[in-house]
Amino acid sequence: MEHSHARQFAAQSQASTGPANTSLAEILGAFSHALDLTEGQPAGHSVRACWIGVKLGQAIGLDEASLRELYYAVLLKDLGCSSNAARVASLFAGDDRQLKRSFKLIGPTPEEFGAFVMADAGAQATAQEGGKGAVVDHILGNAGEIMTGLIDTRCTRGADIARQLRFSEEVAQAIAGLDEHWDGSGLPLGIAGEAIPLASRIALLAQVAEVFYSHGGAAHSRAEIERRSGGWFDPALAAAFLRLSADAAFWDALGAHDLERHLFAMEPARHSCAVDDDYLDDIATGFGQVIDAKSPYTGGHSDRVGQIADAVAARMGLSHDDRRDLRRAAMLHDVGKLGVSSRILEKPGKLDAGEWVEMRSHADLTTDILGRIGVLRDMAMIAGSHHERLDGKGYPLGLDARMIALETRIITVAVLFDALTADRPYRAAMDTDKAFAIMAAEVGTALDPHCFAALQACVADGLPQKALPVVTRDIH
Repeated sequence: MEHSHARQFAAQSQASTGPANTSLAEILGAFSHALDLTEGQPAGHSVRACWIGVKLGQAIGLDEASLRELYYAVLLKDLGCSSNAARVASLFAGDDRQLKRSFKLIGPTPEEFGAFVMADAGAQATAQEGGKGAVVDHILGNAGEIMTGLIDTRCTRGADIARQLRFSEEVAQAIAGLDEHWDGSGLPLGIAGEAIPLASRIALLAQVAEVFYSHGGAAHSRAEIERRSGGWFDPALAAAFLRLSADAAFWDALGAHDLERHLFAMEPARHSCAVDDDYLDDIATGFGQVIDAKSPYTGGHSDRVGQIADAVAARMGLSHDDRRDLRRAAMLHDVGKLGVSSRILEKPGKLDAGEWVEMRSHADLTTDILGRIGVLRDMAMIAGSHHERLDGKGYPLGLDARMIALETRIITVAVLFDALTADRPYRAAMDTDKAFAIMAAEVGTALDPHCFAALQACVADGLPQKALPVVTRDIH
């Protein structure tokens, strides 16, 4: 099997646009769909919130530089959300995505928070967790500490990843301040009024407006903004939003099927730095961190898989450019896991039939998300096929040796080796000899023999081998 044939198969009849022709907004807009998944939000939530935020920014007269900062702060407001997913699932004993979606729909009063906990917490509590009653009692008895910790993790991690993606400190601080409230009742710092960055104030309002619009329509959204004016929201911003959204055309545009195209055509998106290969590497690294944060067991997994795949590819003679494309795909192979419940990812025992269906869905989600990005489109199926097997018994498509790309075969051995040699919820990490013994039994049926031999040689020489460096620079 020639890897050129594999690349042709993976391209799905679409040519790559190349980094020089790629819009930063297009790339990050596609990844925002992954962030929507981990927050349990309807597809396009972040895109719609970004559009609301920019329209509000324009209405209050922000200059072009401030609008650019606002654009990316709102689009990427949920960068840190995967970092508290496992904790949410554990503390609330339920599906973190459903819990997060329900949480965003509760009102601003303590009574409404209490009603949410009584209704939603403990839905999947086991006997070992003490059942629903014990979960509810623990949350209500420690609500302040629990919520501060969850939001602090989310905001701090989101700001850090924004910096990794080369955004300015203004964007990072806007993400860090997303959950602060005008009246000082927000978290994690409890700062108030104009001490909260303006972009944070707009981002929170845009988020709430979109959530209630998607849930109940324009009138519901407007009523919720008005209700929280002076509490959660800067009253001047709330008033500006209510004036802006009084026009039915505002909501018609928000609900348009081609909103994403209009968003990417806005001036803040057009005025941006070039996405060169180094920057694309940084983006892959940054979102690899978002992916790994979904589970406490996968810290560094994406980066390690990228380095292992690169070493194996070098051993097999792939070119520098092909290796660079492969490493990005390897680092992003699990982006679809952002759409899987942490209760499933963290389950210490065997998955039941329904859980297994959801777990398997991550491969299709990976292909879908990466397929939205022109410069990564030719690697979308490469990344999403890492659970296919040479004997045709893998998933999601049941591809066999005739159709599985060389790049996918490389990622598959890299993924399995790293998974076996790292801790997992259901077992401790294995040593290299035991991992290789398990993998050897799968050679020829699941694993490509040449890729496995190259992996063994790389490990003997010491990993990583000839891994590409990651270069980080600020875009401003």
